[in-house]
Amino acid sequence: MTKQTEAPSRLRRAITGPMLFAFILGDVLGAGIYALMGVLSEQAGGMLWAPLLLALLLALLTAGSYAELVTKYPRAGGAAVFAERAFRSRIVSFLVGFSMLAAGVVSAAGLAIAFAGDYLQTFLPVPPIPAAMVFLVIVAAVNARGIRESMGANLVMTAIELSGLVIVIAVVGFFVAGGGGDASRVMQVPENTGVGAAVLGGAIIAYYSFVGFETSANVIEEVREPSKTYPKALFAALLTAGAVYVLVGLASAVALPADELQQSSGPLLAVVEATGVGVPSWLFSLIALIAVANGALLTMIMASRLAYGMAEQSLLPDGLGRVLPRRKTPWAAIVATTVVAMLLTLIGDLATLAETVVLLLLFVFLSANVSVLVLRRDRVEHDHFRVWTFVPVLGIASCILLMTQQRGIVWLFGGGLLLVGLGLFALAQWARRRSGVRHGE
Repeated sequence: MTKQTEAPSRLRRAITGPMLFAFILGDVLGAGIYALMGVLSEQAGGMLWAPLLLALLLALLTAGSYAELVTKYPRAGGAAVFAERAFRSRIVSFLVGFSMLAAGVVSAAGLAIAFAGDYLQTFLPVPPIPAAMVFLVIVAAVNARGIRESMGANLVMTAIELSGLVIVIAVVGFFVAGGGGDASRVMQVPENTGVGAAVLGGAIIAYYSFVGFETSANVIEEVREPSKTYPKALFAALLTAGAVYVLVGLASAVALPADELQQSSGPLLAVVEATGVGVPSWLFSLIALIAVANGALLTMIMASRLAYGMAEQSLLPDGLGRVLPRRKTPWAAIVATTVVAMLLTLIGDLATLAETVVLLLLFVFLSANVSVLVLRRDRVEHDHFRVWTFVPVLGIASCILLMTQQRGIVWLFGGGLLLVGLGLFALAQWARRRSGVRHGE
């Protein structure tokens, strides 16, 4: 193999290793963890740390596949690009990309609704839906201004949301040192539930908190020295997030019984308040808002870059590949994904939307794990990361396992979205034939 060289790109390579680490960490440490512990305790009782640890291990399997594929084919578009190379099918490639795109836009809509909910009402009593739409417009403006500006905002917001989790760990540490809490709860599971069932059931929920890493594949054209930078930033961010999550899980179980965690819509705030440490309640509302805003920004960066990459691959209309001349950002893709996300704020149950995001991403992850094995026969001229063969094999098994745990209504909603995708693909191909433009001409 020859020495690593950066593939040419119309996008600006402005993302350094630390920026990419913060990007991935900020997306993984999203808003979910601030509301996760109450739901997770219903499945795992006080053993909150165990499903979080299992979910981390499952996420690392697919992350290994991403590290190989992204460094082997450093192009925006992510899993859709990998699927097209592996399966030589435009329909399969489109559905993988559309699943990713749909998951991102649905997630952004949900985050916008969350932003405009109770946490925002603490400071500003405004109608939620208009507030969610205005929020998405602001996110789009930051996204369009430039990747460096977006990364700069992400660095600040990631530091703030991480500080909130550190506060939880620290105040519970002081609480325990003063004789408070009950450490025995960390090994308790719900009544009439085995340890294995509790941990697996909890891992299905906890997995949602780790799926953010896939967004990084869609900014790879803007990363400096991707083959060296990407694997280090990816694994470091996941391990850091996993360590923080496990500590937060332990702290939550020690500070409060599972039933009290389940009753709170802001479980981490309840944990802090239970310690008696004088942290203002409004401070956690502010941190939660920043966490949601950061997650929405990173998700919309991913969605817009994915739409741009798919347009470059002729899987979506060519118009989505338009780039601002000075800013070098994909303005058309940013506008399109923002408008769709704004429309989605008008409909949908948040719980079902969140579970649908996970299901769609499991399809994407399954495709990525299979693609690694299929593309082993394909050689490239630059050095890239190579994962052990057993990792994608176990990654495939983990995706299938998690899919079997999804509710029927989630399968119906996810299937409906994929049918919409197939309709859009057919319409796009018909329009190209009508205009006399065919793939490869």
